[in-house]
Amino acid sequence: MLELTRRRHPERSDTWHVYYGDIQVGTIAVQSGLPTHARQWRWDCGFYPLSHRRRSRSGYAATFEQARAGFEAAWKDYLPRCTEAHFDEYRRERAWTAWKYAMHVAGLPLPTQSTSGWARCFCGATIDIAVTDRHVHDAHMDSQHA
Repeated sequence: MLELTRRRHPERSDTWHVYYGDIQVGTIAVQSGLPTHARQWRWDCGFYPLSHRRRSRSGYAATFEQARAGFEAAWKDYLPRCTEAHFDEYRRERAWTAWKYAMHVAGLPLPTQSTSGWARCFCGATIDIAVTDRHVHDAHMDSQHA
């Protein structure tokens, strides 16, 4: 079984992203805008394949250690309801989104944006509407890991 790891957010020293393997499954951070007497640390547990809508959990804590403990307790309840198919669904969506943005940055139309239904991928492959999903999975999914 994979272990949870935490990585600091590169732009906020008071924010940690929590990963399960290559998938971000949560955040622990100081919540801005709260009154100083309120619990300042917020944790969020869950990730977002479509099949996991409304399953995420969150909470507040007075300290980072309490927030981490709250997250870990929620994760122990959350993980048994996850299957490898859920993680794969998330990875596919992540790869698809990254591919769409890479096509946009390269100034290339998607097959759905051309009248012929054909397009050239930024990797050089010629693709059509029918094979786009398979192409993204086969050619670009491995490069999308965090």
